[in-house]
Amino acid sequence: MTGPSPRVLYITGWMRSGSTLLGNVLNELPGVRHVGELFYLWRNGVLGAGTNSSCGCGRPVRECPLWGGVLAALPEGAAETTAHRMAMLQQALLRTRHTAARLAEARGERPTAPGVKELLDHSASVYRQVAALGGDRLIVDGSKYPAEAAALLGRTDLDVRVLHIVRDPRATALSYRSAKDYIDPMSPARSSGYWTAFNLASELVGRTAGERYLRVRHEDLARNPREVTTQVLRFAGLDDDSPVDTEGRIPLGANHTVTGNPDRLRRGVTRIRPDERWRTALPGTDIAAATAAAAPLLTRYGYPLTPSRGEAA
Repeated sequence: MTGPSPRVLYITGWMRSGSTLLGNVLNELPGVRHVGELFYLWRNGVLGAGTNSSCGCGRPVRECPLWGGVLAALPEGAAETTAHRMAMLQQALLRTRHTAARLAEARGERPTAPGVKELLDHSASVYRQVAALGGDRLIVDGSKYPAEAAALLGRTDLDVRVLHIVRDPRATALSYRSAKDYIDPMSPARSSGYWTAFNLASELVGRTAGERYLRVRHEDLARNPREVTTQVLRFAGLDDDSPVDTEGRIPLGANHTVTGNPDRLRRGVTRIRPDERWRTALPGTDIAAATAAAAPLLTRYGYPLTPSRGEAA
């Protein structure tokens, strides 16, 4: 391998946290590629097995000019046998419960489990191809799998920074109450249970990552988008001005995201603003259930245990 290591900003945390919006904002800068949830390239993109399998440009992933080029340049190409193999390894090695093991391997404290190197070699090859096709300054990967972030920290051929985004679990509970095209409904207690597990695992990653780890809150991004995106840019090693104006607006163009919130398809001027609908739309019993399951981390992240139904957090 020649040339600089691809620089990857890997976003972790629980879903519905604002990673799609932040990635698309950064995507507006030269040399930055937001690739969405790259974890699903094999299952959704190559195999077409998911419900959210189009590229952010609107085409099927394998027909997208960017992803078609990336996949064709890989040693095994876009063979379905390879995709099945990668999806199997992901399921076996990159679940949240695998985070501690992958961190121990990244720190050199235990032998690497069979399959981990093979899986990460493919990920590194994808990152290198994306870097060669417009992501030479930064690749933003919003996959949000703490175990994958942990494993990637051990790669010496990648410059990986881990961005941990948190959002009030009552807000994510509201999002999960109803079925959507790409996600099944989930009870507030279950949603907050996952919220707690993913965020605890992400914090574990942060302890190993050290200065390569940054945590931001969705609410701070929504209220001060220019300030927070500037903070993220500096953390990622870029000195660009934030593409968000002083009014929180940004013109969004096309992107090449693999899976993610359907908002990734949004084009044109977007204004970033707080979304506090859960305070009035989520029943009191649901707020209580979501709060109880997330209680161990709420105050650590600056969220009240007993929120007002009528004021911003």
